[in-house]
Amino acid sequence: MTDRQPPRRKVPGPARPARPGAPRRPGQGGSRPAARRPASAKARTIRLGSPRPRLRMVSLGLTLVMLAFVVRLLQVQAVDANAYAAKAEKNRYFTHTLAAERGRITDRGGVELAASVDAYDITADPTLFTPKEMKVEDAPEQAAALLAPILGKDAAEITKKLKTPDTRYVLLARRQTPQVWKQIKDLRGALAEKAGTDPKSPNVLAGVLADPSSKRVYPNHDLAAGILGWVNADGKGAGGLEQQLNKQLAGEDGKIKYAQSGGRQVPTAGSTETPAVPGSDVELTIDRDIQWAAQDAITEQVKKSKADRGYVMVQDTRTGEVLAMANAPGFDPNDLSQANGAALGNAALQDAYEPGSTSKVMSMAAVLEENAATPGTHVTVPNRLHRGDRLFQDDIDHPTWHLTLNGVLAKSSNIGTILATGEMGKSQRESNEILYSYLRKFGIGKETGLDFPGETPGILAPPQKWSTSQQFTIPFGQGLSINAMQATSVYQTIANGGVRIEPTLVRGTKGPDGRFTPAPKPKKTRIVSDKTARTVSKMLESVVDDVEGTGNSARIPGYRVAGKTGTANRVDPETGRYKGYTSSFAGFAPADKPRITVYCAIQNSTKGSYFGGEICGPIYKKVMQFSLKTLQEPPTGKGPARLPVTFKPGD
Repeated sequence: MTDRQPPRRKVPGPARPARPGAPRRPGQGGSRPAARRPASAKARTIRLGSPRPRLRMVSLGLTLVMLAFVVRLLQVQAVDANAYAAKAEKNRYFTHTLAAERGRITDRGGVELAASVDAYDITADPTLFTPKEMKVEDAPEQAAALLAPILGKDAAEITKKLKTPDTRYVLLARRQTPQVWKQIKDLRGALAEKAGTDPKSPNVLAGVLADPSSKRVYPNHDLAAGILGWVNADGKGAGGLEQQLNKQLAGEDGKIKYAQSGGRQVPTAGSTETPAVPGSDVELTIDRDIQWAAQDAITEQVKKSKADRGYVMVQDTRTGEVLAMANAPGFDPNDLSQANGAALGNAALQDAYEPGSTSKVMSMAAVLEENAATPGTHVTVPNRLHRGDRLFQDDIDHPTWHLTLNGVLAKSSNIGTILATGEMGKSQRESNEILYSYLRKFGIGKETGLDFPGETPGILAPPQKWSTSQQFTIPFGQGLSINAMQATSVYQTIANGGVRIEPTLVRGTKGPDGRFTPAPKPKKTRIVSDKTARTVSKMLESVVDDVEGTGNSARIPGYRVAGKTGTANRVDPETGRYKGYTSSFAGFAPADKPRITVYCAIQNSTKGSYFGGEICGPIYKKVMQFSLKTLQEPPTGKGPARLPVTFKPGD
């Protein structure tokens, strides 16, 4: 029996709309009446939304985006092109200052007193320490912990610098030695090698760099430190000749501009450089050996006397050149952190003090120049002298002395000096004015001409302002103030035949081209006649050579020596009252053919003697002997003048 499938029922498909103009088939389209729908059913119409609004919105959005890009592109490439190019240039290129090499300071023989050696400024690029760059959060802290002990800096301070925003350059430490930079460089290399094998250990020192620089050194340590001064952290002179001559010594800095990436210079990008111009070398008048002898002598005596301080000056009488200017205590400009603040500076030029009897040489020169007396003039000196509102006396009680004018100077009589200077004018007022004019000529109350930083001109009031007592104390060195260079210059003037030569510390400069330029010649001024100067010189010999003189301790075998002692009441700078003494000795040799002037002063000796002849006389002798030997100045071979010191009443 064969299974037969029921015939399939044809299901009519959807009617296709007739094409326009096509003939209709029978039974198609409207040939058959449509079936009626129930009256209750509502007709439904489904229509597709139009895509045109959406397309318009998308097109508008794309147009706006493209327009924004076009506007920004025009702004970047046209309107702000230069500004953005400059920013790119700034971020890509570094410009660093090339420090000029500071000139040397030498003594008169070319021996280095101050010089510059190679050093490095340790710098960093803070952008290379960010978490994004280093892949760690505490890169600045890690780097600071490594750098702090090497640089001797506080780690927190270094961290703060490494986190500085909006900069690619910070200075971590100035003028470090090559050894310090090598230590950092070796450590950076070790970290880089480790980072190459372990990505989790970044090289936190990759952004630490170094700029070549120089460091100031003083090979003789405290020798002549008061003259030389020092250089501050910025490489500028901050004291002494380093400050005064900073422009000549510093030279002119240069610049270098180069492309860098990752903290390193890009060799192929090229660079532009303006070379630095080195500073000039400065040659001083100072003789290192004489400076050492003077400094050694005064340092030893200040310690022995437990004094506040002291100074020794040595000057060439014929040229005015300062051969030594020693201070005690001193300081080492290589390490100012260890220096005593009171010892900084140059006390020989910056201290103002009452000179005492060494000032009497000016009074005697004025008396002789005014023809008010001669070396042999008789001066009767009582034990006490009433003038103005007080009684005056000499350093020691004595019976009435019968002295010549030469004897007044030899025995350093205050009373005799008052009597002698009172004879210059018809009245005390006129005598005061005459004396004042000579003191000013000798340079008292004026700067010496050295133009040294902080130099004091001293104190000398005009005669109309002298108090009753000052009229009589100023002639023997109380009531006026000077510095040590002024005191030395007075004796140089007498030794040079009455002609004052402005003291000088600089002989000349040598520029980068090797040319030596001598310093301008110092000013010369005649103060007293040659006759007066030679007479005063002979009188000063009596101070040292005569048995009754106060300066016997300064005698030098074979040489004729002229000198004067001084012991003055000292004004305490803290209280403004008299406390202690200023002890001094000044003079020159050979007396009959002067070559060298030496001056010594010690402030507030508290142990042993405080008389100038006893504690400064031996220093004068020691320094003078050394100086004469160093300059190979022979004795003249002539005997001393031996002017009379006393006279017999009735003669």
